[in-house]
Amino acid sequence: MPQRTYARSIALYEEAKRHLAGGVSSNVRYASAPVPLFFECAQGARMTDVDGNSYIDYILGNGPAILGHAPPTVLRAVAESLALGQTYAAQHEREVLLARRLTELLPGLEVVRFTTSGTEAVQAAMRIARAFTGRQKIVKFEGHYHGWTDSVYVSVRPSPNEAGPVSAPTPVAESAGQSLNVLADLIVLGWNDLDALAETFRREGSQIGGVLMEPVMVNGGVAAPQPGYLQGVSQLCRNHGALFLCDEVITGFRLGLQGAQGLFGVTPDITIFAKAVAAGFPLAVVGGRRDVMDRLLNGNVMHGGTYNGNVQSAAAALAALDELSRDGGAVYREMERQGTRLMEGLRALARKHRVPMLVQGYPQIFQTFFMEGAPPGNYRDVAARNDRDRALAFSRALQEEGVRVNQRCAWFLSAAHDSGAIEETLAAADRALAAI
Repeated sequence: MPQRTYARSIALYEEAKRHLAGGVSSNVRYASAPVPLFFECAQGARMTDVDGNSYIDYILGNGPAILGHAPPTVLRAVAESLALGQTYAAQHEREVLLARRLTELLPGLEVVRFTTSGTEAVQAAMRIARAFTGRQKIVKFEGHYHGWTDSVYVSVRPSPNEAGPVSAPTPVAESAGQSLNVLADLIVLGWNDLDALAETFRREGSQIGGVLMEPVMVNGGVAAPQPGYLQGVSQLCRNHGALFLCDEVITGFRLGLQGAQGLFGVTPDITIFAKAVAAGFPLAVVGGRRDVMDRLLNGNVMHGGTYNGNVQSAAAALAALDELSRDGGAVYREMERQGTRLMEGLRALARKHRVPMLVQGYPQIFQTFFMEGAPPGNYRDVAARNDRDRALAFSRALQEEGVRVNQRCAWFLSAAHDSGAIEETLAAADRALAAI
């Protein structure tokens, strides 16, 4: 394959730095080489940058493009809605139709509210939990990401020196300028350790309003919960009068129509969805028990937003749910088939090249680690054992071979990744592993 050039992206980045702070609109976009790349178009499983380089895309906008980029049925629904206006500062029928679909689909969602991003929905969930319980503290877990706001951007990727002992992690603010006062309202624990949570409830249960987690530790390495862990967390919350807050921003509508809670058979008190629910359009959902969500009635708990439930996002979500549920969820069966083939192919290539590469997760979202031994089950395990330099080298080698994954080597699959795309990807990964 001829060497790729990025001259146009480099030139545009230099121009962007003159007008955009840092040249980007999200810090996570810095994570590409040689500069944050600029793209011209995306369709299905493929993207093309401004230099004409083509990629099979496994980032998918960080997860939303579950049906691939520019899915025709979703675009048609959105196009039909455009002439009706965008945001009314009032209600519209599509909101009600979408809310009904969601509450019929997920047993734990008795009522929902719409917002624009997962970060906003998490903030609403935490506020509702505190109002309902009358308690201030929220438990969160190392390696779990719930947005970039002050109140939860804590202990996402703390350094070993800052993290403190495994038995009693130190809450670590992750950003300069972040309010340190929020640390007093958080209890940080290691994930997948039910005994540690039980002991925390024994000591501080009267102050804990909620336990917030990703049901699968996706951002920290697509680690699954231990058998019975989620059910144990839910039971501890019930026993101590706290709420179980489940952040399914990534796993929702990706691991199945009922997300991780359907896969593992657990019903949270409050759930947050975003990303895949509208197949690429900005929409997030916070929902749960009616008695809990009723705290939003009459402004007792403030939740607002100009773009909440806007016409186009609601239209996109309704169309996306139609596609995802068609023929009894056939799209998920095909994603599982293609994703399993990709995961198994990558494992075979690792053996061929004698590279200690672990492939962990699910066919719709998985991670490649460079480590020996058993699959990691929590953040500390990932941080201690994964060769991040090698992972970064692999992601960059894949880019040169026309495959786009993020620098952590997380792989998102879409309904548009067909057999041809998987074959091309495995051939590219073969060359990339040889190169590193």
